[in-house]
Amino acid sequence: MGTDIHGFIECRWDRWLDEDDRSWHAAIDLTHLYNGRSYLAFGSLFGMRDTTTFRPLADDRGLPADVSRETLADYGSWSPDSHRASWITWAELAATDWEEEANEVDECIHEYHRSPDGTWELHGRNTGLDRFAELAGLTDPRTVYRAGRTYPEGTEWPDGDRLFRVGRLRRKHAVPDSDWGAVWSVMHTLASLHGDEGVRLVVWFDG
Repeated sequence: MGTDIHGFIECRWDRWLDEDDRSWHAAIDLTHLYNGRSYLAFGSLFGMRDTTTFRPLADDRGLPADVSRETLADYGSWSPDSHRASWITWAELAATDWEEEANEVDECIHEYHRSPDGTWELHGRNTGLDRFAELAGLTDPRTVYRAGRTYPEGTEWPDGDRLFRVGRLRRKHAVPDSDWGAVWSVMHTLASLHGDEGVRLVVWFDG
């Protein structure tokens, strides 16, 4: 059984209001912006399923004490399957070093493509495996799929404008904009109105 993420982006008016009047409100259901299932991303952000590749940004914090009524009601509707609730503010996300390297070498081979400016850009993990196996002279599927466990970090196989390499991911690769860009865009827009500390992502998991 797989694990899925649920939650809401919440915001509160953080300007001009009295301290007692700054309640949180659910702005949008996360499922409208993200419907993937990446354990690497879940681990990097919230310490779910993958707790070793990166230090989680917001590990198992539970629901906020002042969680919005809408979020609390939806969380309750998933009970007893909902677990490992957590939350993170836009201020924390905006301050994150997305270039941070992983704590360990990735077991998957990395495929890079040469960009127009001549630099190598990550294209995927365990992609182009038939060609990689040919270049590396591999026939055992277990070694092909887990090359990072066999070859030293930095081992490369050039292939024209493509390159296969054993190495470490960066946090931006674990939580790519292609999957999470819409979430960050909405949070950034709300933060321009409510302040960086006035916007947060509240999540929980099932499965």
